[in-house]
Amino acid sequence: MTAPASSNPEATRLEDLRQVLEQGGMRKAGRMLNALQTAEIAHLLESLPPKERELVWNLVDAEHDGEVLTYLHDDVREHLIQLMDTGELVAAVGSLDTDDLADIVQDLPVAITHEVVKSLDQQRRDRLEKALSYAEDSAGGLMNSDTVTVRPEMTLDVVMRYLRRLRDGLPDITDNLIVVNRKGHYLGVLYLTDLLTHDPEDSVAEAMTLDVQAIPATWSAREVATRFEQHDLVTAPVVDDEGLLLGRITVDDVVDVIREEADHQFLGQAGLSETEDMFAPVLLSARRRALWLGVNLLTAFLAAWVIGQFEATIQQVVALAVLMPVVASMGGIAGTQTLTLTIRGLALGQLTLKSTRWLLAKEMAVAAINSVIWALVVALIAQLWFKDADIALVIAAAITINLLAAAFAGALLPLALQRLGIDPALAGGVILTTVTDVVGFLAFLGLATLFLL
Repeated sequence: MTAPASSNPEATRLEDLRQVLEQGGMRKAGRMLNALQTAEIAHLLESLPPKERELVWNLVDAEHDGEVLTYLHDDVREHLIQLMDTGELVAAVGSLDTDDLADIVQDLPVAITHEVVKSLDQQRRDRLEKALSYAEDSAGGLMNSDTVTVRPEMTLDVVMRYLRRLRDGLPDITDNLIVVNRKGHYLGVLYLTDLLTHDPEDSVAEAMTLDVQAIPATWSAREVATRFEQHDLVTAPVVDDEGLLLGRITVDDVVDVIREEADHQFLGQAGLSETEDMFAPVLLSARRRALWLGVNLLTAFLAAWVIGQFEATIQQVVALAVLMPVVASMGGIAGTQTLTLTIRGLALGQLTLKSTRWLLAKEMAVAAINSVIWALVVALIAQLWFKDADIALVIAAAITINLLAAAFAGALLPLALQRLGIDPALAGGVILTTVTDVVGFLAFLGLATLFLL
């Protein structure tokens, strides 16, 4: 009986290619590989261990090398760049769009960067220097200078004739033409649909749209993504502080920003980087992860030290040792829920001073309700298990205290870390675990010492 065909044609093609590679059909694999989209080739390369990756990279046609490199995560890109000589690299990246070239050129050795820049004409060199003058995660770093501009006094008929004469045609993902004055200041956009549907004798000024606000080059990538989301943009113009047009950002760049942000939030909870290669060398991965394991060890010893202060209590009431993980676990889950919500709010720019106070009050109220419900449940279980009402009351009180502390820490910790310049996605989980463990153990064992001995 044959397996049903995959509902995802791309996944099917990639799986077929993997099978051909395993069978050693290099020539056929090369044809199949170069028939894929460059993003699919990059995905395949990231899915392979180093030796197989090098083999497949050698099968990629040279004309695709540059674009494939732009889709790869930093670690994989750096590894493949090391396999290429200077001539190959210059040829591969020289034809890339300015924004992609700006991303890659920062990963190249200095000598090769010099050769790449020297191979560019003066116009492209100026554009690259302008793109590199902005941070990589800013609007200026995301933008591309491949804009088509028109002036407001032109008629639509003249614009149409101008477009027909463009040697390379319209840039990819073009839904509008950007309207500027004689000095290059941004005025508005002329949508292609309006260009085609208005009277050819109308001027650009009569058909243009003034509603599309330009994005300042200094905006963060996160702010850019929010603007695209809220206004359903396909492209957006980028300007400097004086309002001069610098370039444009397209939706494909914003999708990359959103994906990287999602990867960062997901992997950050484990102290991992979104740029890390899944198949990186053992020693490299071990060194990167050692830091967070060390931080976690310190926090674990802090929790252990708290427990050690109540050693005599635990020896006399053994049931406490059985129930301690319950208190810490409940606090950890509750705190993580609030922490995740707060980090998301920060990422989307939804938290202000006023809304933070509201969020804190709301999360404390939620924690209060849940603490009452689950404290009663745990107390009932403890009573049935150990036949001791005092232990049931102590664990109920400890869970209540820990859930409230977890909500408080989960809401305020990301804000405090951000103010200190520390990434909440990376450090928040480790610190929150410490807070809920220490508070949970201290509350449970402290109450037990007071009321059970």
